[in-house]
Amino acid sequence: MFWNNVSPIYDLFENLYNKKVYVDTGKRVAELITNTDDVLECACGTGAITVYVAPRCKSLIATDYAEGMLKRASQKCAHFNNVTFQKADITHTGFKDASFDKVIAGNIIHLLPEPEKVLAELERVVRPGGKLIIPTYINKSKKSSSVAAHFIKRLGANFQNQFDLNSYKQFFSKLGYEDVEYIVVDGRMSCAIAVISVSL
Repeated sequence: MFWNNVSPIYDLFENLYNKKVYVDTGKRVAELITNTDDVLECACGTGAITVYVAPRCKSLIATDYAEGMLKRASQKCAHFNNVTFQKADITHTGFKDASFDKVIAGNIIHLLPEPEKVLAELERVVRPGGKLIIPTYINKSKKSSSVAAHFIKRLGANFQNQFDLNSYKQFFSKLGYEDVEYIVVDGRMSCAIAVISVSL
């Protein structure tokens, strides 16, 4: 599996190529979390966001489909006692309806063949009045191409979409999401964090 294979070098690659965005995305997501929140993080990868969210929330379940990624994330977050790691499929998380105050899914939307179904699953498990937090790497313009994206694709990742900020906004708008805030973390490969408020 591709993500298991790259898990030992993933942080190294991100820190060499895009460290500011890699770090600042976790920090910006953590600013959206409060100490009363029960949080679910899907596609947690090596824990780049997890490590910033954990000290701010009440509880955190961090999931990924790749065991190699989970191993790296659990090592990074071993000193937190409010975090549980488990293998889970983002398309069918297995959690009960309305289980979490915040649901995070970082840098996964562009890899999914049917992202709308995943968003419906994430919305299912978030409590009314809660938030979906969806960070995704973006190109700075439609014409720009990401060296990192091309490199990772050559290694075997299966990209379904590449977004710029406008197309990322359009993506959520077409799915009927209207109450969305966008936070852009600028850098070599920028990240747009979509923050979707779920209706009461």
